Amino acid sequence: MDTPATQPLDLSESAAEGEPGALLSLADVQAAAARIKGHVVRTPTLYSRTLSAISGAQIWLKFENLQFTAAYKERGALNALLLLDEERRSRGVIAASAGNHAQGLSYHGTRLGVPVTIVMPKTTPTVKIMQTESVGGKVVLEGETFDDAYAHARLLERELGLTFVHPFDDPHVAAGQGTVALEMLEDAPQIDMLAVPIGGGGLLSGMGTAARGLKPDIGLIGVQAALFPSMYGRLKHLDLPCGGDTLAEGIAVKEPGVFTSAVLETLVDDIVLVDEPALESAVALMLQIEKTVAEGAGAAGLAAVMSHRELFAGRNVGIVICGGNIDTRLLANVLLRDLARSGRLARLRLTLQDRPGALFKVMREFDAHQVNIIEIYHQRIFTHLPAKGLITDIECEARDRAQIDKLTAALRADGYDVSQVELA
Repeated sequence: MDTPATQPLDLSESAAEGEPGALLSLADVQAAAARIKGHVVRTPTLYSRTLSAISGAQIWLKFENLQFTAAYKERGALNALLLLDEERRSRGVIAASAGNHAQGLSYHGTRLGVPVTIVMPKTTPTVKIMQTESVGGKVVLEGETFDDAYAHARLLERELGLTFVHPFDDPHVAAGQGTVALEMLEDAPQIDMLAVPIGGGGLLSGMGTAARGLKPDIGLIGVQAALFPSMYGRLKHLDLPCGGDTLAEGIAVKEPGVFTSAVLETLVDDIVLVDEPALESAVALMLQIEKTVAEGAGAAGLAAVMSHRELFAGRNVGIVICGGNIDTRLLANVLLRDLARSGRLARLRLTLQDRPGALFKVMREFDAHQVNIIEIYHQRIFTHLPAKGLITDIECEARDRAQIDKLTAALRADGYDVSQVELA
């Protein structure tokens, strides 16, 4: 998650390769594409028949999770590195990041012989530190929060003469990210709308600029996690709270970019918000249907299409699977929660008498309805029941919700007090 407190940016030099006075231009993105060609994976853009059928839109997926570091961030990081002069390359670059930007910058910096320093909070999970170091980055741990790490990175930038490479609020980085759109429209020119995740705004700034340059009428929809509606609030002039444990940590940015906000203010058609259940469902759909791993941010575009069907209905929608870096235990939880929401997993809570044979009688109903029992939990102490009573939670697996509902109805008909433990 890359959430630095932004600083004023001189926008006058933002489109050095493009149209004079423009913040970012198609020419900038095309130049970036030529610059990075052959050094990043040209990922496929594929039509999803099944997702199209269930969403009501024609869905085209861009598999940026197939990059070496499993995220699109490589594109912008590499473009920024290649634009450095020899003196700045020899001194090295620095960034504050505990996410995909850290890995992308470290990987390509090492490949080009540019020293890369990444400042992370001391609270960063060890796996993220190891991933960054494994592709050549030097990790410096500083502070308890990302803002602490960001401030220290800017301090080292000045003290050591390093070049700071911002994860999103930089025209060269945004131009590199925009190459995603060039490839998508080359492979699937029928795309007439893009649903693009927004954290700080670098990806949509670049992609939107490129797409509008090629297809002026293309629809541009930004997608943010409902817990972190920073760009949504800024462009709609709303003061909204940002914070919480979102699955889409890659777009959990409290303060969007100055440069990117200026670009998107006149570029984007709308920004929509997606809640946590929608993000979880989208991650599960990507794995179950497309057999591909998407992190929460990487599935945000699909979550938007599924949550705001009326906006995308009948359109040819391009969705970027912008990253696939998700903790395996978290992914397992997401998949199991999705099974629970679909009714294939359930947790039934029954009130029983604590006597021999009580549980056996319940088990006979499960057997009769062919519902598989996974685990059983008894609670005798911390209940409001008399001493001879107990609460039993039974986790079970069924074909679908209807099978669970029939079992529940049968248990109630037998006189049992039974309820389903619902997910948030």
